[in-house]
Formats: sequence, structure tokens, C-alpha cells
Amino acid sequence: MPSLNVTFTDDEMHEVRAAAAAEGKSLKQYLHDLPLRETHRLQFVRHAVTWGADHQAEFDEAFPDEVPPPVRREEGRGEGRAA
Repeated sequence: MPSLNVTFTDDEMHEVRAAAAAEGKSLKQYLHDLPLRETHRLQFVRHAVTWGADHQAEFDEAFPDEVPPPVRREEGRGEGRAA
């Protein structure tokens, strides 16, 4: 099975050990789970953003007082112009 050696400073290692202990996991299990958890988090966020965009019109219709005002452009900073 592939493995990976990762170098940490003493302070970083202390923080990682504390985080693993807070989750009740061994250091090895905690470090194994981190990239998997981040992948799942990113998938969730992408889905949530898409869902929100897909339902924005429904929300705006149901809660008209919650619709944010349109974004105003600064004078002289229109589209197609360099900042």
C-alpha cells in the first residue's frame, strides 16, 4: 500500500496531534482522513452553491424583502475598461 512521509514543524505537529486527539483518532487515521474529508466538503459546497443558484428565483419570489439591491459599478469602471 502506498505511503507518504510528511514533515511538520514542532508547533505544527503539536497542533495536528491536538486536532487528532480532539476527534478521538490516532494521528495516522486523522491524517488519512483529512484529504478525504476535504474532498467531501468541496463536493458539498459545490452542490450547495448550485442548488442555491437553481432556486434563487423561487427564494426571491417567496421573500421579496430579502432580495439584495443590485450591485452598483464605480463610475469610470464599466465593462471592457481597464481598472
